[in-house]
Amino acid sequence: MKRTRSQANIVHVLKSLSHPISAQDLYIEMKNRDLGLGLATVYRSLEALKLDGEVQVRQLPNGEAVYSLVHQDQHHLTCVNCGQSFPIDQCPVHDLEKKLEISHQFKVYYHTLEFFGLCHLCHGGE
Repeated sequence: MKRTRSQANIVHVLKSLSHPISAQDLYIEMKNRDLGLGLATVYRSLEALKLDGEVQVRQLPNGEAVYSLVHQDQHHLTCVNCGQSFPIDQCPVHDLEKKLEISHQFKVYYHTLEFFGLCHLCHGGE
């Protein structure tokens, strides 16, 4: 895929981060690095990168979308009370993903698996 300069700058910034980031925070981060892009350009570039399978998006419980590079699948336990997300390493979906690609002739870029509930602090350690 041929990237625009804006897309290349976004990929560069996302590579340097250790966590997913919202489009608004990415806009601020790029501005701080003198890679200023308009907010609309950040959104358009993220959308194009998502459609090309380079960026994945995850919805947080508060409705905010956060973006990261597609380098591995993301799995989380997310507390509906405090909003904290805890990454988990196990993935029971990989075999299903391969079967679906074959049976539906569908190229899977990534998948997410998220469980919602209460963390040990919010439910009192019961």
